[in-house]
Amino acid sequence: MTAEHMVHDANGIALYFAAYPREEAIASIADHLQKFWERRMRHQIIDYVAQGGAGLHELVIEAVKRLPAAAAQPAAR
Repeated sequence: MTAEHMVHDANGIALYFAAYPREEAIASIADHLQKFWERRMRHQIIDYVAQGGAGLHELVIEAVKRLPAAAAQPAAR
């Protein structure tokens, strides 16, 4: 997925949860990314945040930081 598309999609999730209390919003975004984004998409957004996360909503950045380290690991064969 292009970085622009990823940022757009992730920010859409953040806007949905933005009305929630801050900690609940962050946890909900992290949960959504963990449940509904493929491993390679999670890996991409984790790398993107590590490089600064340009254009990402701050709630997304905080949620990505809370993803388990295993979220970015390749699937075991």
